[in-house]
Amino acid sequence: MSPVDRSAALLLDLDGTLLDTAPDMAGALNALRAEARLEPLPFTTVRPHVSHGATALVKLGFPAADADAAERLRVRFLELYAANLLDGTCVMNGFDDVLGRLESRGVPWGVVTNKPGWLTDPLMERIGLRARAACIVSGDTVAERKPHPLPLLHAADLVGRPPTDFLYVGDAERDIQAGRAAGMRTLAAGFGYLAEHEDPRGWRPDGVIARPAELLDWLELGGD
Repeated sequence: MSPVDRSAALLLDLDGTLLDTAPDMAGALNALRAEARLEPLPFTTVRPHVSHGATALVKLGFPAADADAAERLRVRFLELYAANLLDGTCVMNGFDDVLGRLESRGVPWGVVTNKPGWLTDPLMERIGLRARAACIVSGDTVAERKPHPLPLLHAADLVGRPPTDFLYVGDAERDIQAGRAAGMRTLAAGFGYLAEHEDPRGWRPDGVIARPAELLDWLELGGD
């Protein structure tokens, strides 16, 4: 899909969009299952659930757990994950070049994620992106989380641009819902953590991209 109106600033979801965190999230879940003497789940089974957070992963790994047990498992899952934030996590293939191109042209970019700040901040710091981002809005930065638009509106305030200047990219329906509600243009990351049955075009984004480099066309940098 070819963009009609270009955007002047970029906001990104974290897991499954900017960063490939699935190896470490899956590792934490299988470590948790190992503590319960359960067999590990295949990576291909876990990957599509990563963008939906710790609660969804615990439900996947322990479908019979009641609410109290699931909460205890969630807390332990986060402990295991926090201890191994960067064992296998990396920037999504192609995004190093995209971010460099944006920065060379003075296009601000930031992160809006539902991941809590106590995980987001050290992850962004240790992977070398925290100081480069114009803003980082985590799941506990403001009183609401995506799909509510407040985190995206807060990010726009931090950058100092109106919401209509922004393009927001994510790999879950709530990302597109939040972006649209905030008055931003939206792209679905087709390279993200999507299940086989998911068709992101049904989320009504402005476009679907198969690789990060396609963002440059939406930001008027494709021919640069």
